[in-house]
Amino acid sequence: MSIVKDTISITVITLVAGLALGVVQDITADPIAEQKLKAKQEAYKSVFPDADSFGEVVLGDKAQELAGVLSDNSYGAQTIDEVMTAFDASENEIGYAFTVTSSEGYGGDIQFAMGVQKDGTLNGISILSISETAGLGMKADTDDFKNQFRDKKVEKFKYTKTGAASENEIDAISGATITTNAVTNGVNAGLTAFQYMEGGEQ
Repeated sequence: MSIVKDTISITVITLVAGLALGVVQDITADPIAEQKLKAKQEAYKSVFPDADSFGEVVLGDKAQELAGVLSDNSYGAQTIDEVMTAFDASENEIGYAFTVTSSEGYGGDIQFAMGVQKDGTLNGISILSISETAGLGMKADTDDFKNQFRDKKVEKFKYTKTGAASENEIDAISGATITTNAVTNGVNAGLTAFQYMEGGEQ
């Protein structure tokens, strides 16, 4: 009889705990989602300061085609999570903002936003999520590193350990080549997506 009571008690406790956890999750889910959305909007604004507003591009069937284009260009480890059209105050299209995830980071996925003007000029990047090594790969989220991509009009970037000498070169983070490679490939995937959106040749 004692075993039955104990079993019932444990079952009731488990159910109550499960329900409480579910309620807490429901309560916190919306604020977390709102915070993420706010962070993303701020990131888009930081990489496209000239934009007055952004409108989401629904890729639909083209999402698979875009993934194929990235794969064909050796960016299979990169994903374009979201494409936003940037508009000026007169609602003219002035470029695109992309959310890109690169799965090649040392500590896992690196996600960032990037803005590209209609003429192909990259405004810059803004890190959304990164878990790289402190003092090494985390330097990818510093202005010193990110600003190397700012106001550049190139088809693709490459990194160097001997000092950037041309517009399409960036200095690798010392001791964090894997992180540098992940971000650079992510940016190049975004530029490839831009060319795809504009209907350019791949």
